[in-house]
Amino acid sequence: MQTAGLWMLLSVAILMMATGLPAWILLIGVALFFSIGGLALGTFTLPLLTAMPARLLGLLEHDLLQALPLYVFMGALLNRLPLADILFRVGTRMFARAGVPRGADMSLAGLSLGTLLAPMNGSVGASVLMLARTVQPKLDAAGSPAEQSAALTCMASTMGIIVPPSLVLILLGDAMLRAHTEAVNASAFALGTTARIINTQDIFHAALVPAGLLLALCLLITLAKLMGRKPAFSLPLQPIAPEKINWREMLIAVCTTLFVVALMAGVALGYLYAVEAAATGGVALFWAGIASRTMTWPLLKNVLRDTMAVTGALFALLMAATMFTLVVRAFGTDRWVAAQLLGMEGSAYMTLAVVLGILAITAFVLDAFEMIFVVIPIVIPPLLMQVPDAPWVAVLTLLILQTSFLIPPFGYAVMMVRNRAPHHLHTSKLITALLPYLIAQLVVLAAVIAFPNMLWREAKVTLAPTATDPAPQESLQEMLDRQQSPGK
Repeated sequence: MQTAGLWMLLSVAILMMATGLPAWILLIGVALFFSIGGLALGTFTLPLLTAMPARLLGLLEHDLLQALPLYVFMGALLNRLPLADILFRVGTRMFARAGVPRGADMSLAGLSLGTLLAPMNGSVGASVLMLARTVQPKLDAAGSPAEQSAALTCMASTMGIIVPPSLVLILLGDAMLRAHTEAVNASAFALGTTARIINTQDIFHAALVPAGLLLALCLLITLAKLMGRKPAFSLPLQPIAPEKINWREMLIAVCTTLFVVALMAGVALGYLYAVEAAATGGVALFWAGIASRTMTWPLLKNVLRDTMAVTGALFALLMAATMFTLVVRAFGTDRWVAAQLLGMEGSAYMTLAVVLGILAITAFVLDAFEMIFVVIPIVIPPLLMQVPDAPWVAVLTLLILQTSFLIPPFGYAVMMVRNRAPHHLHTSKLITALLPYLIAQLVVLAAVIAFPNMLWREAKVTLAPTATDPAPQESLQEMLDRQQSPGK
């Protein structure tokens, strides 16, 4: 029965592909079905499930969850207000004045826009909606093949995964804190070692260098593709004159860019809390809409409706994942997974490869939030017992998620862009267009694996005794059983 949790995950994946129902509905439904089976077989008792309301109330008291609706509100404002369009047109004009050929200037502006606003959008889906409305139609109108503009939209929309202080990074930082606490407690019990528990700022700092490297590679690839340095990827763009920009739009673009960069830097460097920054950004965008006379009452109603709908879906997903993971732990699947990982023969890096492979496979079906709420709490704690450099593991997790979202035809960002595309996208051509960006992802991933000290963080990578040592393995497993036993 300990493997029942794996069958639960498999059932959710199959039902998501077969029915198209929201993930939170399927998570609750599958958890209820398996919990009935667990009660009938005597695997666990009813009081475990009746503790769910108290568990949910304790979860919703977490201060970090205040950032959820605020980030969603910022994303809704960015999607509804003309700020993204102004930034894109001003960016295109600036690249054109810098001597970048027509077409390349639009693509570089689109990639830069995604990098700037994707962390403020809150999710990959919101970034896809913004870029599909702002950037992709203009690239198509300029003569860019649909697959090339779709590939650029996919890449730009996923930059919010790795660029701090995105909502994905905030939630992953909290999940890594919990996983690291569990791993450190187990290691202290078994091995007599202690370590400082990481926080969200550690994850932000660790992600900065890989994010900058990835952005630089993507900009170079985009520029090379459009300037004919790689003929196989060159685009026959039409010679359309750049749009004229007045001083008012230039002022709005400059002020918006400086404000967003200052806000992101303040959170990433630890001068602002994520909740404070999200509230500041939402208020600033609202009053910017008022000052520019673009914030009308119908637009505000649409923004609030979008905010409530997306926030409700995220909180429903969080509560469904909480119930799902409770049933998984009740079956003992988390302890079974930990035992398998701790009992693997070979080095700790073999365990790391297996866990990253699991994350890559599950990311084909689940989005970033579902991964953080459901998968990370199960596989990361035993990994951190053998690879205790939590910031390093977090950055590898982010890069794996981002890469999986870009792999056609099932990558999350790819599917979102294809659903929004006004015409059919050929899979083979889309793969060809995405291939350089995927190579850039793999180069950064390989660099982080080979040179862990390139990350901005204090702790160095050190490995705990491997699972092949009998005494530590038994002690770690005993501590896991104590921490993760049902009812706690």
